[in-house]
Amino acid sequence: MTSKTSRHARVLVMLALAASVAACGLPRSGPNKREIFEGSILEAGDAFVVAVNDRVTRATTVSPGLGFSKSFLQAGVVGSDTIQAGDTIGLTIYENVDDGLLAGEGVNASILEEVQVDGEGYIFIPYAGRIRAAGNTPERLRQIITEKLDAQTPDPQVLVRRAAGDGAAVSIVGSVGAQGVYPIERPTRTLSSMLAAAGGVSIEPEIAQVTVIRGKYRGKIWFEDLFSGPGNDIALRAGDRILVEEDTRAFTALGATGSQNRVPFEKQTLSAIEAIAQVGGLSSGLADPTGVFILRNEPAHIANDVLGRSDLQGDQRIAYILDLTQPTGMFMARDFSIRDGDTVYVTEAPFVQWNKTLGAITGAAASADSLNSLVK
Repeated sequence: MTSKTSRHARVLVMLALAASVAACGLPRSGPNKREIFEGSILEAGDAFVVAVNDRVTRATTVSPGLGFSKSFLQAGVVGSDTIQAGDTIGLTIYENVDDGLLAGEGVNASILEEVQVDGEGYIFIPYAGRIRAAGNTPERLRQIITEKLDAQTPDPQVLVRRAAGDGAAVSIVGSVGAQGVYPIERPTRTLSSMLAAAGGVSIEPEIAQVTVIRGKYRGKIWFEDLFSGPGNDIALRAGDRILVEEDTRAFTALGATGSQNRVPFEKQTLSAIEAIAQVGGLSSGLADPTGVFILRNEPAHIANDVLGRSDLQGDQRIAYILDLTQPTGMFMARDFSIRDGDTVYVTEAPFVQWNKTLGAITGAAASADSLNSLVK
């Protein structure tokens, strides 16, 4: 066989190997950019492929809707001295006689250290009877007891002390320093001060969310927003339940990135460039920077704004594409917001598959040569 014939034979073998490799399919991280475009509405697919620009960024920017309703914001601060059912009252009663009603002979003062306010808001005082304490201040309760006893002992002097009990209290659970039930006292009548009494939040403040449950109403706010305006630091009410938890939003990263995983948000708002950075950036040996996709199901009103239409109904599948090689590509990625449930997918560069194909061919040829040498 001549050398020319041998070269032709080798070329034919290489072509055959290439066809065989192409038919078998090579491993890869997912579809390439061309295949994603083939799945678009324009190619009889079921998704819209939209290039990100300033208009698209504005139309798709949606901030998490957290905040307290008017019923929470307009509630006034509860008086710290108001007695509640479940509180404990301390009483000292002075009588202006040697042998009084309550004190023993030779003692003109009677001390009642702990008088519990019952569930209906009443206390019982000997010779004064059953008295409503809940809703009164210690001063008003002192006046009531004095009036009750004045008819039976001359010029009684009454001292009333309130010790906060389980009546005026809130419960705090979740990611705080110390979970528990805390009384509403003068220093802890607002949400931020009560959280401080519980040891503060035990997670990163940027992702901490605070929920207040009051009866059938519920309000949620970012922890950091408690300090952005005085109105957000709401007044507490007896029976409030406070839950501190980590932000549960996350996105999924796939393709030619530093890692492929479900990734939680690290801040209130997350841009595409920050999301890529969270997973280690683009893989320098694999990624195609012209094919960074954000896959999302958009509500109809946003999809209509993005596409300049008004006829779409229901959620729409949209693949937003970022080209980081464009002069403004990095700025677009910095401004485009990632939302909960998004999939960030980075396609592989075309030469990657070519390299894989060559590697498979040369590997197959080497194996063939080895087998041929064994046969000889």
